[in-house]
Order: sequence, then C-alpha cells, then structure tokens
Amino acid sequence: MNYQEIVTLVGNLCYGALAIVGLYGVFCVILIWRRIKAIRFRSEGEQTEFLQQVDESLKNGDFQGVAQMCDGDPRAVPQLVSLAVANREIGLDKIRALVVDRFQRDVLADLQYRLSWVNTMIKTAPMLGLYGTVLGMMGAFANLASGGKVDPTRLAENIALALITTAIGLTIAIPLIICTASIVVRISKLEDLVGTGLTRFLESLKAVLGNPGTGEA
Repeated sequence: MNYQEIVTLVGNLCYGALAIVGLYGVFCVILIWRRIKAIRFRSEGEQTEFLQQVDESLKNGDFQGVAQMCDGDPRAVPQLVSLAVANREIGLDKIRALVVDRFQRDVLADLQYRLSWVNTMIKTAPMLGLYGTVLGMMGAFANLASGGKVDPTRLAENIALALITTAIGLTIAIPLIICTASIVVRISKLEDLVGTGLTRFLESLKAVLGNPGTGEA
C-alpha cells in the first residue's frame, strides 16, 4: 500500500468519523429536547392549575390524595411535590434542601451531562475536519514532491479531501451550536418554572405543617 492509498483510506475513515459525530450530536439534542418536554409543564398556567389542586388537598390534610395526584406523573414539579409530602415529618427546612438537591441531582445534572456530549461533538467535528485538511494537503504535497509526472486527478482528490472534511466539520458544528443555545434557554425556563412552582408549594406546605390541627385524611 503506497502513501496515496493510505491517505485515501484514512480520509474515508475521517468521513465515517464525521458522520458518527454528526449523528450522535443530533441524537443527543433530540434526547435533551424530549427530556425537557417530558419533565416540564407546557405553560405556567397549566402548572398553576396543578398546584391549585395540590393546595386544596393540602388544606384538607389529604396528603395521600396529593401523593396519588403525583403518582405516575414524570414531570419535575409533581415528582418533587410527592417527595416533599412523603418526607413531611423531617421539617420544612430539610424538605426544601431535599427537593432542591433532588432537582439539581436528578434533573439538571442529567440534562447537563447530555449537553456536555453535544458540546464535545461541537468541538470534535471541526477538529476532524482540520485533520482531514492536513491529511489532504499532505497527500497533495507528496504527489507534487514525487519527482515524476503529477497526476492531476490524484492531486484534485487530495485537495477535495482537505476542503470537504473542513466543510463537513463546520456544517456539523454550526447547527449544533445553535441547538445548544436553544437548549440552554429551555433549561433556564425549566429552572424558573420549577422554582416558581416549588416556592408556591412550599409556602402552602408550611401553612399546613404549621397548623397542629391538620392531619391526614
């Protein structure tokens, strides 16, 4: 296998690697979008309606009803409400610390983990493109320095490898950067919405737990 054949083989591997990076980046973006959609309310009004139902059950001391209302609901606020109600004996301060820690650890950390892979693909794609550029130019200069008659077809293939891999790398990275910005905004909105919901719920729970006449229905 001569040098030009090696350049061609490694160039094809570079194309394959770029395809994998691009597909995995898109896969991670779709997973994050679906995850955020699954764990948040569609609107603040919908969350408010849910919390009003929780407030009514809390005022009646129906903790079991609140737990049943949240059971099987994958969204963050219902899950955190269920966790708070299940641990209501530990006191409001510990409940607040518990639900905040659970939200940070099980929700935000998971989203950040997946987002980190998207950022890795964003960095990897241009680097692979640059590697293909260097590889193609090495092949082109080797063709020119061979001392014999320059094969214009082979030279064009090497230059094409240098340019196409760079273009593909940028084509992968640029849309993923835009998607990442969109994801960051969605996560921020999720944090704000969950924070608002938890604040309201904890105030209602405080009123109930502070009432010594309240008991389970």
